[in-house]
Amino acid sequence: MAEFTSLKKIAQRIKDMGRKPDFQNILSICKQKKPSRPTLFEFIICDRFLEILTGDKAPLPNNTQGWCNFLIKGFHNAGYDYAVIGGWHLNTLIFSSKDVQQKASKSLNEGAVITDRKSFEQYAWPDPAMGDYSPLKKMSEELPEGMKLIVSCYDGILERVINIVGFENFCFMLFEDPNLVKEIFDAVGERILQYYELCAEYESVGAFISNDDWGFKTQTLINPENLREYVFPWYKKIVQTCHNADKPVILHSCGNLGKVMDDVIDDMNFDAKHSFEDNILPVEKAYDMWGEKIGIFGGIDVNFLVKSTPQDIHLRVQALIEQAHEKGALAIGSGNSIPDYIPVENYCALIESVLEYN
Repeated sequence: MAEFTSLKKIAQRIKDMGRKPDFQNILSICKQKKPSRPTLFEFIICDRFLEILTGDKAPLPNNTQGWCNFLIKGFHNAGYDYAVIGGWHLNTLIFSSKDVQQKASKSLNEGAVITDRKSFEQYAWPDPAMGDYSPLKKMSEELPEGMKLIVSCYDGILERVINIVGFENFCFMLFEDPNLVKEIFDAVGERILQYYELCAEYESVGAFISNDDWGFKTQTLINPENLREYVFPWYKKIVQTCHNADKPVILHSCGNLGKVMDDVIDDMNFDAKHSFEDNILPVEKAYDMWGEKIGIFGGIDVNFLVKSTPQDIHLRVQALIEQAHEKGALAIGSGNSIPDYIPVENYCALIESVLEYN
């Protein structure tokens, strides 16, 4: 039975092994090929775990360079071949909405600032060119050998439109003023596209994550036809822009996307899919269904990571690695992210179960 350690010991073990990052593993999986070794993937790791991995305190919110250094060190020390830099780390392309009092849960109806054409025309749209991209330039020379950045936006097109319009308002608007709906999507989409265009110029950036939740447990958030009309055309442009820079794009989208996966793979041409939940579709089944068409990233359900023993996590990761032994196209990680309520020993089990193959 495996002996699981701690995050500090994992960082020391990787250092003692002389294990070097190899971003080619991520690129291979995005091409539905077998990486040189079983490969770890996470979109977001909580600050508490990163502080343990780095031995440093998380930077203050506006310290963009500090955040990049912190994330790179944390991901590197945990055995990842890359680090994820989000738009929130760069303080870039932040769409304003009403301040909402922090609660235990969040309503998609709160924070709306665009309710009609007048408020649309008065809205202060952010300028993507005004963001702080300097850390991406600096990291071109300072990243550990073999490592690249994976960059995501602050959030996605559908999420942002719902945030500034409100979900119920948005649903009414779809029927009452579809022309305004299209103009709002275009205003958001063109700015997010420009963000990716700007980031794609930097040598430090090896790939992108388009992060936009399109569904919930049983279906997509809005009708698939509405997604195809208002949302997907912008992602097709985003993916093509990144491909023009020879950089793959990973879709992070929660929810049941069964009715639009053909769009994801064949129309928008995403290179990989991230975010899986056992109650919707376990990653093992997703891999069998789509692993020959698109890279499968992450997948160990967060609820499973919270409630299982380290040994159970170890056995599931082993089985996943064996499942992908022949054709690859799989990176191992959580189904969504690593929040601080996952027991640290369970996160260690996830990492070490992959590292033992290296």
